[in-house]
Amino acid sequence: MLEIGTVELSWREMLDVGLVALIYYYLLLLIRGTRAVSVLYGLVLLLLVYYASDELGLATLNWFLANFLGSIFLVVIILFQADIRKALAQVGGGSFWRKATIKSEVMEELVAAFLALAKSKIGGIVVLEKNESLGEIVQRGVELDAVLTKELLLSIFQPGTPLHDGAVIVRAGKVAAASCILPLTTGIGRAAFGTRHRAAIGISEESDAIAVVASEERGEISVAVGGKLTTALDEKRLRRVLKTVLEK
Repeated sequence: MLEIGTVELSWREMLDVGLVALIYYYLLLLIRGTRAVSVLYGLVLLLLVYYASDELGLATLNWFLANFLGSIFLVVIILFQADIRKALAQVGGGSFWRKATIKSEVMEELVAAFLALAKSKIGGIVVLEKNESLGEIVQRGVELDAVLTKELLLSIFQPGTPLHDGAVIVRAGKVAAASCILPLTTGIGRAAFGTRHRAAIGISEESDAIAVVASEERGEISVAVGGKLTTALDEKRLRRVLKTVLEK
């Protein structure tokens, strides 16, 4: 038993407080860098206005906010349904407890392939599966289960070949499938990016996967992580970005 001033805490109470703090910590990690942060700030502001309206005797405003906040759990589920689904998938996939890795030789093959695609202005998109399974997307594509090499990726994305449309899914350092259809992001307009880039952002929004894109129009390499796209990567920056995001 720990005594703090005049308050005595048993080991059960300390465990209880510690577990709640841990849950809050992981919740903050889950929403960090997402739109959920802005929505959360908005909800906190509404709570402050609600308590202020009660103190100031603003009956109508207080009644309105009381009825709205009375359904706060339903509101949170509606607003955060995509984020909740992603969070549960991360926890179920063990993303907090284990880290996805990729061998250095596989990394070099991937980097070499995208440098060649960008130089030749050939479009291509490769998705690196991390802890959340992309099984449904793999099943809708052409399953390969092949060793990832520069030559294989170049042959897949060669214009006119049967598998050049769609994305390649890489799982545990191997090409799991090709010609996979990815969800498109709705957060940007068609004029800003092409289909490949919107697909890369889309899959990174709905999972913890990393998407690498080669643009056939500009001959540039981009990487999408967590719904954000980093563009115009050279060899050094591409390798650094991939290593950084895979180690998270």
